[in-house]
Amino acid sequence: MRCGSPFYASGDADFGYDVTDHCAVDPRMGDLATFDALLAEARARGLRVLVDYVPNHTSIEHPWFADSRTSRQAARRDWYVWADPRRDGGPPNNWRSVFGGSAWTRDPPTGQYYLHSFLGEQPDLNWRNPEVEAAMLDVLRFWMDRGVDGFRIDAAEHLLADPELRDNPTSETGDPQAKRLGEYDTQRHLHDRGHPDVHALYRRIRRRLDRHPSGPRVALAEIVPEPGVGLAHWASFYGRALDEIHLPLNLTLPSLPWDAAAFQDTVDAVERAVPAGGWPTIVLGSHDERRVASRYGPDQARCLLVVLLTLRGTPVLFNGDELALTDSPVPAGEARDPWGRRQAEFNRDRGRAPMPWTSGDHAGFTAGAQPWLPLPEHPQALSVGVQAEDPESTLTLTRRLLALRRDLPVLRRGGYVSVRGPADVLAYERRDDTHRVRVLANFAQDARRVALDGAGWELAVSSSGEAALDADAPALGAHAAAVLVRHTS
Repeated sequence: MRCGSPFYASGDADFGYDVTDHCAVDPRMGDLATFDALLAEARARGLRVLVDYVPNHTSIEHPWFADSRTSRQAARRDWYVWADPRRDGGPPNNWRSVFGGSAWTRDPPTGQYYLHSFLGEQPDLNWRNPEVEAAMLDVLRFWMDRGVDGFRIDAAEHLLADPELRDNPTSETGDPQAKRLGEYDTQRHLHDRGHPDVHALYRRIRRRLDRHPSGPRVALAEIVPEPGVGLAHWASFYGRALDEIHLPLNLTLPSLPWDAAAFQDTVDAVERAVPAGGWPTIVLGSHDERRVASRYGPDQARCLLVVLLTLRGTPVLFNGDELALTDSPVPAGEARDPWGRRQAEFNRDRGRAPMPWTSGDHAGFTAGAQPWLPLPEHPQALSVGVQAEDPESTLTLTRRLLALRRDLPVLRRGGYVSVRGPADVLAYERRDDTHRVRVLANFAQDARRVALDGAGWELAVSSSGEAALDADAPALGAHAAAVLVRHTS
């Protein structure tokens, strides 16, 4: 399965997330024929393709918005969220943009403000207008008709806000499972996203995905845990009858410190939050995060690969993390990311380093041109070509783990059992009628020995050469993880 970032025609204010035409390919990337060829090549290799669906907003340059802003009587005025100023002339309420500043921009021609949950160049669509819903469901149908296998829904909880536009209360509590977002965290986002009506909307979207003539499609969704609320908000997007989002993306792990107890507690909390019959996702890296190897360290990245590919659920592997790729060294003041230009600590360019493929110029990422961002340090040594030939490389470790998942159904469909091990060791099991798989991840800076319950365990995969099974007690090196297997029938 492959998930892509937006490739649509765009004003390019936010790397394609400000769309000017949801059904056209950005000319810099090709055209619809190019997309069809890519889809055919992926299918020939046994890959399924998901595309990014950006339903919350368009570009300020989109023809819909160009019409909407012409007058208060424009045909598409109600396709976006417009509101009058307060008595003092300020924004309609206190809502904040995820990227900082007010979520409202005044448009002088009509004197009203329009809502933008992100950049001012990304006005929010008004999904309460049936015409908007019909148009955006047609976008889904357009790509399903072309053969895509599903969608990653961007900013999924933002689609419907409070129709009364009430102020958000200030935030008085934090949550270790929630990503830090700076100024945005000063409020509890009770009214500007995730209005209860959104669940009925996602049931309608789900019906459209399930009933396509050529077969059902899968939906993943970006749902950011709400500080102070825990995982209830996130889990609600499965739907009470599992009839909304198939796979709400679990974005809790990337925010955690390097601490075994924090990981154990969070994984256990996610397992408790997933409704009966639901299926979790596991995410450690994404285009919005620093690279795992830079966030924690290269050995730690190998350790977490073992966790990613053995936990219960669908693992989401960000390209390059299978190489333990590090951050792009973007110089201060040279950020391309609009969020990073506003708030340097949130510069997402760092985690978007070009992929090194070979030991040649620009590590094989591009020929005859400079890459769009600097390559990480020592890109040739980290490249696919070099690591593919190294039996101890991170790429080889990833392939071993994927082979183990294919060979052992318990790793794909088995249950999850939390196991309390020694301090600094994350421990859990996957179980079915034929196998028990014990996973041990040592977060300590020195070796740990972990006693097992009984004999018959076999060491299947280790993230380092230091793990050993000695008298039924594996010894784990610093920041190492091991997978042990025992037959139960």
